[in-house]
Amino acid sequence: MISTRRSRQVLHLSKRSYIFAKSTKPQQKRWSHWFLAVALPLSLWIGYRQLGNRIEQPQALLVLGGSLQREKFAVKFAHQHPNLPIWISSGSPREYAEWYFAESGIAPDRLNLDYRAIDTVTNFTTLADKLQQRGIHSVYLITSDYHMRRAAVIGEIVFGSRGIFFKTVPVPSHKDPESIEKVLRDGGRAILWVTTGHTGARFVEMFSKR
Repeated sequence: MISTRRSRQVLHLSKRSYIFAKSTKPQQKRWSHWFLAVALPLSLWIGYRQLGNRIEQPQALLVLGGSLQREKFAVKFAHQHPNLPIWISSGSPREYAEWYFAESGIAPDRLNLDYRAIDTVTNFTTLADKLQQRGIHSVYLITSDYHMRRAAVIGEIVFGSRGIFFKTVPVPSHKDPESIEKVLRDGGRAILWVTTGHTGARFVEMFSKR
């Protein structure tokens, strides 16, 4: 009797295992299809962006404001590329920037100063369409080395949506890279801008005050 009961229990368990395994197969297939549908285009897009960033010849310098050292570095870099215009997003005050670049031997007609950006995300969103309208499809991206990871992620999303490539030119600072949390946060904000036209800057400002 005991052996018969055990046999029935084993048979019952094996049936349940078979039914469960059979029911999970369609779910696994659906998940694999979704994964391929997302991962394949994403990997192709990343590969396309990386290739373009390497082979596209930059047509301008883009300096992200936030540090005078970036502008000093940009002057030296601009002398190495005398035919390229210089775009500075929310850098030094206009009068000082115009004076400093002129004193450093940079022709005034090369300098483009824009003060609409209030943070790193808006450094890109305020200029993406303007650069595209000017026919600029690739830039040298100049910012501090500790800031470059976050800037590059935002740039890939925002500039990528406008077909603009960039080569990174980090300015030495001897500081540790920014936290991955900042990178993910602003990467999400960049995606928000591409999909809705909003950057979420107000929400960031509200939470930072708390």
